[in-house]
Amino acid sequence: MTATVIPVPAPTCLPVRGTGALFPVRRIYCVGRNFAEHAREMGAAVDRGNPVFFMKPADAIVAGGGRVPYPSGTRDLHHEVELVVALGRDADGEVAAADAMALVFGYGVGLDLTRRDLQAAAKAKGLPWDTAKGFDHSAPASELVPAAAAGDVFTRRLWLEVNGATRQQSGLDDMVFSVADVIHELSKLYALKAGDLVFMGTPAGVAALQPGDRFRAGVDGLVEFGGHIA
Repeated sequence: MTATVIPVPAPTCLPVRGTGALFPVRRIYCVGRNFAEHAREMGAAVDRGNPVFFMKPADAIVAGGGRVPYPSGTRDLHHEVELVVALGRDADGEVAAADAMALVFGYGVGLDLTRRDLQAAAKAKGLPWDTAKGFDHSAPASELVPAAAAGDVFTRRLWLEVNGATRQQSGLDDMVFSVADVIHELSKLYALKAGDLVFMGTPAGVAALQPGDRFRAGVDGLVEFGGHIA
């Protein structure tokens, strides 16, 4: 094996329930404006023909939650609770929606942490808002539940509590774009591979987090996890 000039970074992984094994994360795709009520609270319209995508670095994952550092460069850190979909197979080019679910390995729940002040400033100037989304520790996430053990995910409730009070909740059947639709649309733009995660968008109720806040997030009857902002 050819030597590397610097140490090879350790892979980012999520635990897989019931296996003792780990899921290595390759990429993190995120869907914006996938709950109509959230789009409205952000002053945005939902384009039902064109989902909005952005990305986070794979090492933004905070596996299992726990201690999540408050990020630098912001005074307005927001939570966005989301269903996480893990892909376990490579796509062979563009994937038809009818075939998309065959790529799904399993499901989890995560937080799309957002520097809301940086996002608002970038939007006001018509600039990209990568720094608002793709920063260190910006994607705390639970263990993954294999699809075969998950049952009917999309009749369940997605929720987030902060300091014991419910902040966000919605049925997953309220998503504008289904998992199959999102995989289909992503496959037109990217080469989807095993190891990719898709954060499926957040319902209404996004709000600020402060150092010391404790959070717990979940999908009813499927998975939950928690942590605190340090």
